Amino acid sequence: MTEPTRLQPGDAFPDFSLPDADGTLHSLAQYEGKYVVLYAYPKDDTPGCTKEACDFRDNALLKSHGAVVLGVSADDAGSHRQFAEKFSLPFPLLSDRDAEFLKSIGTYGEKNMYGKVTQGIKRQTFLIGPDGKLVKSWLAVKVDGHADAVAEAIEKDMKK
Repeated sequence: MTEPTRLQPGDAFPDFSLPDADGTLHSLAQYEGKYVVLYAYPKDDTPGCTKEACDFRDNALLKSHGAVVLGVSADDAGSHRQFAEKFSLPFPLLSDRDAEFLKSIGTYGEKNMYGKVTQGIKRQTFLIGPDGKLVKSWLAVKVDGHADAVAEAIEKDMKK
């Protein structure tokens, strides 16, 4: 399998239609006019993924900008529901069970963790502007301070 062409800032972000924990479909088109933070994460209710989700939940600056936060992983609806309830996550967690969308944007593939190479979801975040174009991507996310960095990128983009 060849790697997908990496999206660049200014490129139209591909639309998607993925279900949340309740089976409601979410697509990029329905959030036109808003900043969308689409973050891909490996697994519900694991330490790094929990910290990342809670940081997005608690980030006042993201809320003040009216940003839509969407998490996406290959976990199923039941797992998403339990994770969201356990940590009072106020945003949808989308399920890409076969990882087709994640593969199409280069977020699923070879990972190296502690010297062990595996296939899986890479922790990555995409900031999509109100016009549906990619503003910025983070392709090797370090959880600490990440939600703040995303909020700062929105502020910077708003000043353009």
